Formats: sequence, structure tokens, C-alpha cells
Amino acid sequence: MPAIKGDTRRSILDAAQRIMSRKGFSAVGISEVLSEAGVPKGSFYHFFGSKDAFGEAMMRAYFTDYLADMDRALAEPGLTSAERLMNYWQNWRETQSTDECQGKCLAVKLGAEVSDLSEAMRLALKEGTTAIIDRLERTITAGLKDGSIAIDGAPRDTAQVLYDMWLGASVMAKIHRDIGPLDTTTTVTRQLLHL
Repeated sequence: MPAIKGDTRRSILDAAQRIMSRKGFSAVGISEVLSEAGVPKGSFYHFFGSKDAFGEAMMRAYFTDYLADMDRALAEPGLTSAERLMNYWQNWRETQSTDECQGKCLAVKLGAEVSDLSEAMRLALKEGTTAIIDRLERTITAGLKDGSIAIDGAPRDTAQVLYDMWLGASVMAKIHRDIGPLDTTTTVTRQLLHL
């Protein structure tokens, strides 16, 4: 039975996320992605008009999945907002500290690279990371209401600083091949939230 069109497109995007989370965008050719996805070479342009359009679609698919996972984590029942938020950061630490993040760290891996290569990919990254910060802000605000979090500034500013700090720590962990920056960031996160 032939693959359904949407399934084939998704297979290509999933394969690209796995490969590009290890190698980056520029270092990966379309034929490598199609081979990994088990899709014939002639199929690519049936789904994507260019490598740039493909990159944008890949980033959008990545953030759709990431934000759905984040929403589940930040809505876990029976926990305070602080516990939900710290569970989210713990999961971040675990997925960023592995050598093989299997597509879970695409924003970290591709952020700086593609922002200079493709305006469409940069905008997809901007929209996706803004949506992450929006969710962090809502959780911090909820934590202020339920009394599990205290901050010294505005919820939006705190959310932005936390995201920036975790993104930077993830890059440093890759540079040093050591999770120390993520551990330090966990400690500072607890301090910023007065936990």
C-alpha cells in the first residue's frame, strides 16, 4: 500500500529533524534526508518548492510538536506551577545533555546557523521561540497566583531571561561537551524563581 501524501511529507520532516539536530542545516543534503526517510529522490519537490521552503516547514513542524509537548508538561495535574516549570527545565536538561538528541534540540542546533541563511526559517524560529516564552510567562504568572513562585521583576522579563539562559547554557554544554552549564542554569533558575 503506498504511503499517504501527508505521511510521506511528515516522514521527510522527521528524518530531517533527526539528522539536522546532529549535523546542522547546511551540512545535510536533500538526498541524505530522503534516504533516511525511505522516500524516492524525485518526491522532494512534490512536497517542497526549495530547500529553504523545506527548512521552514521543518522548523514549523518541530515547534508544533515541541509546543504540544510543552503544553502537556506545563498542565500536568496535581503539581504547583513551580513544580511544572522545574519539571520542564529538568526535561530540557536531559534532552540537551545527550549526544543524540533525536530532533529534540533543533532550535539550539540551528538557531544561529539558519537565522543568517533564510529569512523564512528565521521567522519560524522567532515565532516558535516567542511561543515558548509565552508559555513560560503564563506558568510564572500562575505560580505567582498559586504562591509557588516569587520573582523580582515582571513575568515576561523573567520568562525571557530564563529561556535565553537555558538556550545559551545548551550551546555552552555542546561546546564544552559537559552538562555543567545546564546544572549551573538549574541552580540560577531556582534562585530567580525563589524556590
